[in-house]
Amino acid sequence: MMAVCLALSAYFSATETAFSSANTTRLRAMAEKGSRNAALACRLLEKYDRLLSTILIGNNIVNIATASIGTVLFVRHYGEAGATISTVVVTVVVLIFGEISPKSIAKDCAEKCAALSAPILQVLIWVLTPLNAMFALWKKLLSRVFRLNGDSKMSQEELLLLVDEVQQEGSIDRDEGELLKNAIGFSEQTAEDILIHRVDLTALPITAAKEEAAELFTRTKYSRLLVYEGSIDHILGTIHRKDFYVGCGVTEKPLADIVMPPVFALESEPIRQLLKKLQQAKTHVAVVLDEYGGTCGIVTMEDILEELVGEIWDEHEQEETPVRRLGPDSWAVDAGMDLEDFAAQFHIKTDSEMVSVSGWVMEQFGRVPEQGDSFNCGGLHVEVTQVENHRIGAVRVTAPAGQDAPQQAAG
Repeated sequence: MMAVCLALSAYFSATETAFSSANTTRLRAMAEKGSRNAALACRLLEKYDRLLSTILIGNNIVNIATASIGTVLFVRHYGEAGATISTVVVTVVVLIFGEISPKSIAKDCAEKCAALSAPILQVLIWVLTPLNAMFALWKKLLSRVFRLNGDSKMSQEELLLLVDEVQQEGSIDRDEGELLKNAIGFSEQTAEDILIHRVDLTALPITAAKEEAAELFTRTKYSRLLVYEGSIDHILGTIHRKDFYVGCGVTEKPLADIVMPPVFALESEPIRQLLKKLQQAKTHVAVVLDEYGGTCGIVTMEDILEELVGEIWDEHEQEETPVRRLGPDSWAVDAGMDLEDFAAQFHIKTDSEMVSVSGWVMEQFGRVPEQGDSFNCGGLHVEVTQVENHRIGAVRVTAPAGQDAPQQAAG
């Protein structure tokens, strides 16, 4: 009888560990391959509280029964000392064979154990339904008394940590991990975070001659050009290269007839919504407006996709290197570089809300600096090396001898 109780104790212990450690994705995969037990295990996991209370009730019943039977047997053979001997022996036996051993085995093959134990557990859930109902009400009462939050949704930070863990385990490689992280953070980004600023836009007035448009297409190698009326704040749309060049020459139509109307978006619009808007409009360019209706910049379909898969280089584009080594302890930095990337590469901490290195440098001076102006920050000496039209183009960063080189510019 004690052996049966011990076996049941091992079963309940293994089942508890199996269901708490099982990967639901793997169980679903097993179920899709035709495993009925895995499908049943998935259904049981959907009501985990009822499952857990059944396991705990069964485990406690058999453990108490084991202790009681052991006490009776040892007292019968050893008299008054039997109770003490029974406590020691039963505790050691249950701990080794009813707890530690089955739980250790179940943890290493959680999905298989959960699937194997599911049918028996389903029967026990039916048998113990009255007790499960009582404990469910007790749990609700405790939740109200202690104001427990039953929200079990995984936060974005937890998802990112999960991706890191899976990557460290070797289930996915670094590129796959980066793709998953980008996808998780995708929903948090807005048009303002990825737009091409208005000062970097290449556009034509609607009154421009076709020769000007042809020259701009040739010089920029863009497939689309922005067209405006009066000023860049009044963008009419885009001209596509394939509409401008027809047959063996330039179209005879006026520019106004081949302008495609643009998609407009606000700075705060999430890029996931903007992507859907571009897909519905069957266009690749969205004009981003500020609160006054002026043009902040543009967001292209390529810009949005790059947030997921990384930089996409066309065959005629040269890969940009925002940080170039000039000497043993100095580097040339493109002022348009993302400030977070700059801080990470040069191992500095900053609380600035600026997006680019250019904005951060201006913030340090409190004005538009001139070429040759410099400052020190975080052990780095930063010197402005290029200013054009009140805009910083590049800076030189010098680090103290022996300081770690930037992660992506050490070569």
